[in-house]
Amino acid sequence: MSFVEIQDLVKTFRTKFGAVTAVDHVSMEIKRGELITLLGPSGCGKTTTLRCIAGLERPDDGDVIIDGRSMFRKGFVPPSQRNIGMVFQNYAVWPHMTVAANVAYGLKLEGIPRQARTQRVHEILALVGLAGLERRYPAQLSGGQQQRVALARALVRQPKVLLLDEPLSNLDAKLRERMRFEIRRIVKQLQITAVYVTHDQAEAMVLSDRIAIMESGKIIQVGSPAEIYHRPATRFVADFIGMTNILEGQVEQVDKERGLALVITGIGRTLCKLHNPTSIPTNANVYLSVRPEDIEVLIDDTSPRANIYKGKVTERAYLGHLLYLFLAIGDVQIRVQCHPRLQVEEGQEVRIYLDPERCVVLTA
Repeated sequence: MSFVEIQDLVKTFRTKFGAVTAVDHVSMEIKRGELITLLGPSGCGKTTTLRCIAGLERPDDGDVIIDGRSMFRKGFVPPSQRNIGMVFQNYAVWPHMTVAANVAYGLKLEGIPRQARTQRVHEILALVGLAGLERRYPAQLSGGQQQRVALARALVRQPKVLLLDEPLSNLDAKLRERMRFEIRRIVKQLQITAVYVTHDQAEAMVLSDRIAIMESGKIIQVGSPAEIYHRPATRFVADFIGMTNILEGQVEQVDKERGLALVITGIGRTLCKLHNPTSIPTNANVYLSVRPEDIEVLIDDTSPRANIYKGKVTERAYLGHLLYLFLAIGDVQIRVQCHPRLQVEEGQEVRIYLDPERCVVLTA
């Protein structure tokens, strides 16, 4: 049963250039205790959707249901009455208040007695790793510590739902990576329902129970990180999540019994495993998505099998923990991820193998 339900949400902004639909009939269900991420490029509608959940924006149509209560259709419920916590991109901590005062501010407005406030602030600061810093001011904290203050302030009121709007975008790369794990640990420890907005794929993959991919105000696909990565629904999803090779092709033959398709692409005939073979007809124009790590470089293997191609290495990129090879196969360039100790040089010809199980056929 869903704890947060978004029902056919629509939000349009009027500008001097005309109407812009930021959220276009978005519907989604979020389970109690689930951490779901709205992921997509800038302008796709993810932050506007989050602000509608928070009550900071009023939709033109649709509704948000939180724990069985309508937020719009049965009368507008203001943000202060939704029992939500929100963490913003810019932290929004008060520079003239200590860490403890920042975190306790919401409790003070609610009229929570001083002793109870102090106890709850102490507990939440320990949870987010800020114990002992109660008397410091924001200017005396690092960026990561300020973000923890903002998180503690959102959690201290024990909200039903936690909303996070790109909270790590202002942090450096290493701190951002560490905070991803911290946020997930805290959310799961408190068993709180959370909606997280980001355009960072790695953030979404690490944090999420499920990811909702958004494009042009619509939700394109919802699934676990593994489902989104290995079974993208569209070319956009495949191209947006991680790195992939997109090959245009045409279906030459479909074997429904074996669940296979033979697709003519720019590198030759490619055999692909179909997960829904009845949905793709012969002669259909399709795209193949093949991840660089799913391509095998053949050094000594000369056994005959399908999906083996010969190409020339045009570039190599050594990244320490892995090696990228860029191969020219006819007029098509293929990116291959290899073991960093593979001895292959630019200009060298190599053979590669594409596993049919890993060639994802996309019709859009």
